[in-house]
Amino acid sequence: MLEIELKVSVPSLDPVRDHLVQRHAQPLGRVHEHDRYYNAPHRDFAVTDEAVRVRYTNDHAVVTYKGPKLQKFGLKAREELNFAVESGEAFETMLARLGFTLTTNVNKWRETYSLDGATISLDTVEELGTFVEIEVITENETDNPTNRITRLAQEIGVTGEPILASYLELLLTRRSAVKL
Repeated sequence: MLEIELKVSVPSLDPVRDHLVQRHAQPLGRVHEHDRYYNAPHRDFAVTDEAVRVRYTNDHAVVTYKGPKLQKFGLKAREELNFAVESGEAFETMLARLGFTLTTNVNKWRETYSLDGATISLDTVEELGTFVEIEVITENETDNPTNRITRLAQEIGVTGEPILASYLELLLTRRSAVKL
């Protein structure tokens, strides 16, 4: 599965939320997501542009592998594999036994909507601020939903330069800048 998304930093989520309500977007809920990112013992994910994440949301955990970013759509695109685990803590213990190390935690509050076949997330990310993500999932690399994502962004008032970095990368960059 390929995830293609537009991520933009916004000063406030309220105007976007208002546009979504006016367009009758389907609200999917608001959740707190606690993400724990790991690095592998056999290769450095910062170098290979991959990620392994254990995400805790409410009463369940999902493990995600994210492949290297693809540069062909002008937006952030990458392979994403997700699967639920019965116990996130047990999975994290297994990762530790295999030599994986915890890179960092990312906390965000995500309000999600569905509109025109896209998922729109209004994110408040601890230490980073507020963002809007417009995401389309496709099964193959030949589909190019860039025009649909761009049109949706204009319709719901999302403007600004696309951010190609992940929240993990943004947070690690911010933390390293603060240490200097």
